[in-house]
Amino acid sequence: MNRVQFDGEATDGNEEQGPKRTNTSNVSKPTKRMRWATQRKTGHSAVKKRRSILNRVPMVHVSPYEEKQSSNANDGQITEDSPMGEQQPTPESQSRTIWVNLPLPDHAKNEQGFPKAQYSRNKIRTAKYTPLSFVPKNLWFQFHNIANIYFLFIIILGIFSIFGVDNPGLSAVPLIVILCLTAIKDAIEDWRRTVLDNELNNSPVYRLVNWNNVNASEDNISLWRRVKKASTKFFVGIYRSMKHVFAKKKAKPGEKGIDGEDLSRQPTNMTKATVRTQARDSFQSIQSDDGEDIAMTPVPSPGIRHSSQVNGHLAPETPNSARSFDTAPTEPNQHLTVASEDAPSGLRANRSSKRKSTMTHKDYGSILDRQKETSGTAKFQKDYWKNVQVGDFVRIYNDEQIPADVVVLSTSDPDGACYVETKNLDGETNLKVRNALQAGREVRHARDCEKADFIIESEGPQPNLYAYNAVMKWQQKDEKNPEGPPHERAEPIGINNLLLRGCNLRNTEWALGVVVFTGSQTKIMLNAGATPSKRARMAKDLNKNVIYNFIILFFMCLIAGIVQGCIWGIDGGFTAQYFEFGSLGGSPPVDGIVTFWSAVILFQNLVPISLYISLEIIRSAQAFFIYSDTFMYYDRLDYPCTPKSWDISDDLGQIEYIFSDKTGTLTQNVMEFKKCTINGRPYGEAYTEAEAGMRRREGVDVEKEAAEVNAQIAESRVEMLRELRKMHDNVYLKDENLTFISPDYVHDLNGRSGEEQRRACERFMVALALCHTVITETTPGDPPEIEFKAQSPDEAALVATARDCGFTVLGRNNDDLLVNVLGDDRTYQVLNTLEFNSTRKRMSAIVRMPDGQIKLFCKGADSMIYSRLLKGQQQELRKATAENLEVFAREGLRTLCVAERDLTEEYYQEWVRDHDFAAQALTNREDRLEEVADRIERDLMLIGGTAIEDRLQDGVPDTIALLGRAGIKLWVLTGDKVETAINIGFSCNLLTTEMELILFDMPEATKEDASQLLDKHLKTFNLTGSDEELAAARLNHEPPDPTHALIIDGESLKLALSDELRQRFLLLCKQCKSVLCCRVSPAQKAAVVSLVKNGLDIMALSIGDGANDVAMIQEADVGVGIAGEEGRQAVMSSDYAIGQFRFLQRLVLVHGRWSYRRLAEMTGNFFYKNIVWTFALFWYQIYNNFDITYLFDYTYILLVNLAFTSLPVILMGVLDQDVSDKVSLAVPQLYRKGMERKEWSQVKFWLYMADGIYQSAICYFMGHLLFAPATFESPNGRNLDDRSRIGVYIACATIVVVNSYILLNTYRWDWLMVLITVISCLLIFFWTGVYSSFEGSFQFYKAASEVYGTLTFWALLLLIVTLCLLPRFCAKFLQKTYRPYDVDIIREQVRQGKFDYLDQYEAFVPPKAVMESGASSETAEVSGEDGQRKSETMHARYPSTTESARPIYAPSEAPTMGTRQPHSQTGSDGTDRTVPSFDFTQPPRGTTQAGPLDSSPEPYRPSPVTRVSTDRVRPSFERTRSSFERTRSRQSYERPVRPSFEASRDFSSAAYLSRVESSYSQPGLTPQTTQVARKRYDRSEDIREERGSTS
Repeated sequence: MNRVQFDGEATDGNEEQGPKRTNTSNVSKPTKRMRWATQRKTGHSAVKKRRSILNRVPMVHVSPYEEKQSSNANDGQITEDSPMGEQQPTPESQSRTIWVNLPLPDHAKNEQGFPKAQYSRNKIRTAKYTPLSFVPKNLWFQFHNIANIYFLFIIILGIFSIFGVDNPGLSAVPLIVILCLTAIKDAIEDWRRTVLDNELNNSPVYRLVNWNNVNASEDNISLWRRVKKASTKFFVGIYRSMKHVFAKKKAKPGEKGIDGEDLSRQPTNMTKATVRTQARDSFQSIQSDDGEDIAMTPVPSPGIRHSSQVNGHLAPETPNSARSFDTAPTEPNQHLTVASEDAPSGLRANRSSKRKSTMTHKDYGSILDRQKETSGTAKFQKDYWKNVQVGDFVRIYNDEQIPADVVVLSTSDPDGACYVETKNLDGETNLKVRNALQAGREVRHARDCEKADFIIESEGPQPNLYAYNAVMKWQQKDEKNPEGPPHERAEPIGINNLLLRGCNLRNTEWALGVVVFTGSQTKIMLNAGATPSKRARMAKDLNKNVIYNFIILFFMCLIAGIVQGCIWGIDGGFTAQYFEFGSLGGSPPVDGIVTFWSAVILFQNLVPISLYISLEIIRSAQAFFIYSDTFMYYDRLDYPCTPKSWDISDDLGQIEYIFSDKTGTLTQNVMEFKKCTINGRPYGEAYTEAEAGMRRREGVDVEKEAAEVNAQIAESRVEMLRELRKMHDNVYLKDENLTFISPDYVHDLNGRSGEEQRRACERFMVALALCHTVITETTPGDPPEIEFKAQSPDEAALVATARDCGFTVLGRNNDDLLVNVLGDDRTYQVLNTLEFNSTRKRMSAIVRMPDGQIKLFCKGADSMIYSRLLKGQQQELRKATAENLEVFAREGLRTLCVAERDLTEEYYQEWVRDHDFAAQALTNREDRLEEVADRIERDLMLIGGTAIEDRLQDGVPDTIALLGRAGIKLWVLTGDKVETAINIGFSCNLLTTEMELILFDMPEATKEDASQLLDKHLKTFNLTGSDEELAAARLNHEPPDPTHALIIDGESLKLALSDELRQRFLLLCKQCKSVLCCRVSPAQKAAVVSLVKNGLDIMALSIGDGANDVAMIQEADVGVGIAGEEGRQAVMSSDYAIGQFRFLQRLVLVHGRWSYRRLAEMTGNFFYKNIVWTFALFWYQIYNNFDITYLFDYTYILLVNLAFTSLPVILMGVLDQDVSDKVSLAVPQLYRKGMERKEWSQVKFWLYMADGIYQSAICYFMGHLLFAPATFESPNGRNLDDRSRIGVYIACATIVVVNSYILLNTYRWDWLMVLITVISCLLIFFWTGVYSSFEGSFQFYKAASEVYGTLTFWALLLLIVTLCLLPRFCAKFLQKTYRPYDVDIIREQVRQGKFDYLDQYEAFVPPKAVMESGASSETAEVSGEDGQRKSETMHARYPSTTESARPIYAPSEAPTMGTRQPHSQTGSDGTDRTVPSFDFTQPPRGTTQAGPLDSSPEPYRPSPVTRVSTDRVRPSFERTRSSFERTRSRQSYERPVRPSFEASRDFSSAAYLSRVESSYSQPGLTPQTTQVARKRYDRSEDIREERGSTS
């Protein structure tokens, strides 16, 4: 029995040592990377869910309110209980086996000898229709709409003459028009998708041909496909022949594919063109057997092997014309050394004798069977994507897109690395490394592909983008004994070896691989499911109103049927029996039934079926307006506000709660290294926004202090640059890129504070330069430039700071990392990289130092690093570092800890064997790797910590203040620390000094403890958490008083979201002005949104920018994604996409309010006009025994909603505007009406219905009373008393009344609205005149000339219009005069000119709004009765400026602690004041109102700078620390909660970290215990001791 040998085990103990190779690429290539740490764990593969790409976020498995406990069976997957919207199940995933150059076994064949496995084609179709299926399929989809079915039913009824329809064909015209217009729209949309599909399916790819792929059979093609292919070739041939005949010039032919079709590359948006032929002249096309020119690979395939051999292997010879061979290896699995003398210093070979190379080369085996005889006919030929099949060899070139899911066998990089951009999958533009299989790296051209014999056992298709498990097996022959029996070998295949369809190959000449998934089974297609569908709240409420109309219609028809049946059932007494020849039904019951359905046809317009089409038109127009708003256009990214869901624009006008992420949403996600702590000593100078907010709360004039501090920082920058260049002439240091300002660090690096501190400073920067996964790209020049490409901006900032300080990462050379340390080129061998993810919260690099010593460098969250420090060591250093990190965090900086560990050669070799064994496991590979990594990341020694600033985006404080004035509550859900989130909260106006901070920090508490704490705080508001209080809270939409704010961490949130506590927690949060949830997972974010949305029955909006925000974005009623630095994951799953957070104010307060109010008014008026028209017909039935005689001509009934009344009401929904956008932002309180859902309610619906019934009675009975006493005659003696003429009287008056009523309800009377209304009124006159001029109108002939020629018609028209509109006009007059709404007052003020000052601004936030939010950039006041504005500019306002011009502090901060936020006292009813409601003068800067803080210390005055490190005062650190000390000792707030936060040392990071006692360093801790402990990183010492003892 053959033994299965894993990679890394030598066959005979022999190891080949080949010659050195040369690499001229300037792109670094990180290798031997343990990529498992970046992956998501998979669950059972029995049932998979097909959903959006962005649904796969870690740990999203929660109930609607509570996060479930983690489970190995389903870790990282979204369960059915997840509040993520609708999910679409997919069939059970089947594993597959792919045979390459091996015959199929009998069990894999069917009876005909074809493969049993049927794989999907690589041709994809996102279009819904084909030319053959368009008509039936489109009709099928359209008749899923109940409105169209209703119309069709009415038409079918009209076909039967018994129901009295004069022209059944004409009655079908409206439905035909609607179906045709919708079909045209669908056809245009689908045609675009078809064009894109064809471009993608016909994209070129180089595929191996003339070899036998046993996994697919060309003969096993269905008859239908054969017919389609033959038809396509036939028609394409005819088209090309005609084009050739009629063409004046013959175009230059492009390259031909297998089918003879043009395969020349087209620069489409899906496939980028690459021109490579000029460097590969020696490779030309050869003639195929059938005489057709076959285009060979532009990049040689690569190289023609000669007979020379090296160690028994054929060695390729590098042709001069092939660039891909510049880095080709001459021996498998060799390390290369750069020898070019003109390369940068760090890229030259380091031949230092200090390097003790102890790394041995492993025998990974090879899938090549070099003794195998092949035909030699295989070649790579350009082909279409759609022809790629499972098991095919494909070659992809630089900048090309991957055509299918491909396992990488080899690349142009001799170490097997290639770089892909996954922007099309997850939106991330940073490059990711993928590695070729070790055993396949010798497969480099077509002949090798023929000699490669192997099997791939792969898991089935599944949508997880971050996990893949397979294994490649082959029979390895002994090179010393080729005739001996082979032994089986295997190599695991993971996600790092897989190129996913849709990715782009970057910075790699070529990559060669085997296709494992095609077409609809690729991961990107499995993730192509739409995001959960959302319906607008108004659309849900609208269904109730339509049902009400159906009920009214039913009773109207029922009355008609009963009356008609009773009349024919009673003998005598009725004149109808003398004029009729009997009833149609022959009996009273049948007469009643016939009359019922005839009434349905007559009163069909009562059900507003056309309302749905009108709403779709209006919402599409509103989406276009949002997209076209230039004030929401982000020019930096060239990104407008993009609506992705067009059906929920009115929901934007009803938002009451906004849930926001912090990093990248409120902040810029552009990281700048500001401070660090090394060996317990802080370094760095900065004046952050959070620090400015903190100093402002102390009563300090931050503007004055900021100017002083910035001047000092500028001096320090100059000094630091001078000292750096004096110490080392760093050619990679750019003055403008320096963000870490600390002359002390340079002095200490030079040894002024002793040798120990100097070594610590150097060791710290070396750790930053080595512990990362950054890719470097060197741009030649004088001086050269190095660009760092990292998977996170934090990591790039750390490496860039190391570069600026003289520790420059130059690139990678296989396993070697080339670093220039203060001018000395050093080579570090990176043995393993354990990458960062949200679960591990750390990353590590195992490095062999130049002296041969092995070190592990680890950086990560402070809690994770402190728990892994060597027990009992560095107690003072731990305390000092923790205090420094606490100070940094309170300044709003993101902190990390850095540590190291020395490893012995024996320990590492033992560990790496376990690691390799775990990496080769086919089951639970990720869990095993995590256990192995956890074992080595212990007993660390602390080096220091870093602090990075992520600054607020422009306009964030102003936007939050403006939304707060509108009554919208903003909650921040972030994964950052509590201290960081609190200080950012103060910076962006979420928190104020007047608020009591209610803190929930219960990592060790039980539900009973949480319950007691909730009850304690609920008593403050006189609440108990009862159901009655919750019911009252659901009806109360008033914003809470700005007296309390709640801060809770993730561990405490788990308790608060439990079934027993969530109601009380919700009621407590309802009473708080702001809520900050810190250290929360994506699942908890979604659970919080679901809790508030469903618990309070409110409209929620979630906004974020990363994949961790997708859960809450899809859970909210409206999801907004920000196109930020973390990629476009949130954008891809959102309903609206914006470029910056500040655009949210305009999206919600302007477009949202407009959309909601427009749709509400339009809907009410739509119901009204249908009621007026239908009930006018109903009143007529009273006088003809309900025999369903048509009062109006039938064309009127058909055209009333299609032409006569459709445009004014649609225009109202599209363009109506109560106040302008600037006034909407100046008076955000107007938004409150939408939040309270007062624009559209059931009361409003019934009022419109009652008004319509009244006006319908006026319209009919006024005409009836006109003809009741006597009739009229025309001048020619003809009577005007017939039914059709009376119908003209009433119909024309009704149409004029309806359109005038709509105009009366419109706020904005511009020329377009008036013009459309007039045209709609005149249209019925025009139609009557034209239609009645033809004899085909029968009884209606000459009706227009006869009716319009009488004076009674015009007199009656004027009287009807007056009587109908007078009540509405009087009601509006009384309401606006004595009970005005907020908008009525504001509109009056606009007419008075009190908002004229807004015309001179084109800002996102009107200056008056900024004033009230506390920006104090300008002060304005109104003097005199004329209301003229007089302003004094105190400080310049900073609108959307560049980062360099932006002030260092947040411009919207309150200037003093004692200033009370005026906007917190105003509500929607506060608009009865004119200017004073938003004009507030502020006290001068630096002063406070009388209060307990009047005795606050004087603003900081920086002392003269001393440059000696031991004597120099560090202003930033000392200023911040002194502020904390004063705050802790100050009790002037006299609040019971606030001191518990700032005075308690137990809550601080330093206190927490001081309690952490290296739980991961306990010698008795087993891997199983470690795995359990990893599930929670915030735990008490007691729990750790208990777990340690049990282990």
